[in-house]
Amino acid sequence: MSLLDKAGAGLAWLGRHGTWAVAVSMFAGIMLPPLGALLRPYFSETVVVLLVLSFLRVDPVALRAQWARPRLLIMATAWTMLALPLIMLLALSGVDLRGSPVLLLALTLHAVAPPTFSSPSLAALIGLNGAISLALLIACTATTPFTSPALVAAFFGADVTISPVALGLRLILILAGAACAATAIRAITGKGWVERQSERLDGLSVIMLFGFAIALMGSVLENALAHPLLVLGLIALATAISLALSALTALVFGRSGWDTALTLGHAAGSRNMGLMLAAAAGGVPELVWLYVALAQFPIYVLPLAFKPLVRLLTRRDNPAR
Repeated sequence: MSLLDKAGAGLAWLGRHGTWAVAVSMFAGIMLPPLGALLRPYFSETVVVLLVLSFLRVDPVALRAQWARPRLLIMATAWTMLALPLIMLLALSGVDLRGSPVLLLALTLHAVAPPTFSSPSLAALIGLNGAISLALLIACTATTPFTSPALVAAFFGADVTISPVALGLRLILILAGAACAATAIRAITGKGWVERQSERLDGLSVIMLFGFAIALMGSVLENALAHPLLVLGLIALATAISLALSALTALVFGRSGWDTALTLGHAAGSRNMGLMLAAAAGGVPELVWLYVALAQFPIYVLPLAFKPLVRLLTRRDNPAR
């Protein structure tokens, strides 16, 4: 076996065990803070490559099937990117956080971010509908450059240290650039090649997620040792917000069936704050980086604990499962 074949086999193995590898990478990032400091300057590039790989892995057939019922998808997108952020931002506006502008910035980015890129994979892992999650992810990501800056400007334009206009322009450049790159790769290599390389592409995604996690987690260990109560408090806050967003969404869409409602709830509670960091470019305070890093814990750990609950609820809709 040649070196190239061995590398391909290694990528395929990572792709088959991607979800567990990503969870391990999160904890590895905590234990390797010097590597995190080394990779943080390339955080935005990591996000762009992850986006390109995500667009490449979009299954056109599964996606078209979801667009066959656009009413649900439009309602879910409007709920995830407008209604939920409005609810959260209205709640924040009623709390006096002027003495903590950095925490206000972190919570604002949490509110306006789209679902995380890994939500379809995690949804499939816990037995939810990955196709619905993927369709919602694409729709929400496409609306992000328009909804997120507008919400930031409307609520906290004077208090948040990121320009809404600059944020919107960077988001458009990141998303459009990644989509164009993926389209070009598909056009050059052909659909069949992309499908044959699916496991290797997933393996590349795992490697990029590893870099993503290490860049985010670089300061977690230091802060956990120096400020343990702060770290525990931020984990509790991020987890409570994620659970609240998920539960509220599942209740709102409960009439669509538990399979659909829980899938939409999972996506709504798993927010891609990394994309917002990448779009914000430099100058983001250290506490925001710490909050975004700690907010990954509920995204990657809680789904494993919820799997039995998902099985129980979805079995009521479909006893044959």
